[in-house]
Amino acid sequence: MVTRLLTSLALASAATLPLAATPAFAQEKTEFSVCWSIYVGWMPWGYLEESGIMDKWADMYGISVDIVQINDYIESINQYTAGAFDGCSMTNMDALSIPSGSGVDTTALIVGDYSNGNDGVILKEGTSLEEIAGQTVNLVELSVSHYLLTRGLETVGLSEQDITVVNTSDADMVAAAATSDVTALVTWNPLLSEILAMDGTTLVFDSADIPGEIIDMMVVNTEVLEANPDFGKALVGAWYEVMSLMAAGDEDALSAMAAASGTDLAGYEAQLASTEMFFTPADAVAFTESGDLPATMEFVATFLFNHGILGEGAPSPEFIGVQFPDGSVYGDENYVKLRFDPTYMQMAADGAL
Repeated sequence: MVTRLLTSLALASAATLPLAATPAFAQEKTEFSVCWSIYVGWMPWGYLEESGIMDKWADMYGISVDIVQINDYIESINQYTAGAFDGCSMTNMDALSIPSGSGVDTTALIVGDYSNGNDGVILKEGTSLEEIAGQTVNLVELSVSHYLLTRGLETVGLSEQDITVVNTSDADMVAAAATSDVTALVTWNPLLSEILAMDGTTLVFDSADIPGEIIDMMVVNTEVLEANPDFGKALVGAWYEVMSLMAAGDEDALSAMAAASGTDLAGYEAQLASTEMFFTPADAVAFTESGDLPATMEFVATFLFNHGILGEGAPSPEFIGVQFPDGSVYGDENYVKLRFDPTYMQMAADGAL
């Protein structure tokens, strides 16, 4: 089970991390490491390590790449931010808030998927999102669930002032849903499916209603990537080899990922069904170059700023610059700390790796 959340505590710890661990000017090197945590769209990273596919691609470029699983999602991002890893799997929201918000120049090397129904709003009293007004809503505060709720409320002319949020751990969500006093929840799979299997629950809004906004990525330190392009080539090449196996329905690969995520093949395939995976690099490039991405990142930055988690002392949602493939920037052009760069995915699409 993944905890895709950003807490104030986590941000505070990230803001005080020893950023000197990442050199001001990264040097050429041959040994690299990236970290990941369990989530349907990130399971390929574990398979890359276990299958030897990562080693094969690293050997092609005369380097080594260690792929490390970290059970605590936020801790993985904190360690990346501190310079302990050269890359890390994370959402677009958390990439902007933690490493970029802490001043670590970060590049979205691989845009792997977006949630397309994996996150949802559930009501036990009511069958439409409008009926959430006046209710208490259980969710993990400052998580993608919280973001999803705010976006949903906007679609029906409501705001957070119209509901009461109760911070609830993902570990406690299913138990909370089973109690009579909890009437509204926001969560992600597999918890979402488990709660919807209960009598009297209705899904009234989910991430498929805001397609492309909750994005799962592998990000890398920009300076490390610029000094070591072979690192990017090896990571991307290995990733798309596994994507081709998944697209072909390779049961050995999919079963291994399912087992590693604590489910069976059918369970994992059910999670994949509500995840828009970019199995080909061309599809990932097209999404990254889409004109919708800048608007998405503006939504994300606004949410983070409104909740006080867009970098220490951020004066506005435009505090951090986010650069897109065409060179345009949302936010401060003189303080670009998050970059969507499809260069290496395009190399894979062109067969140039």
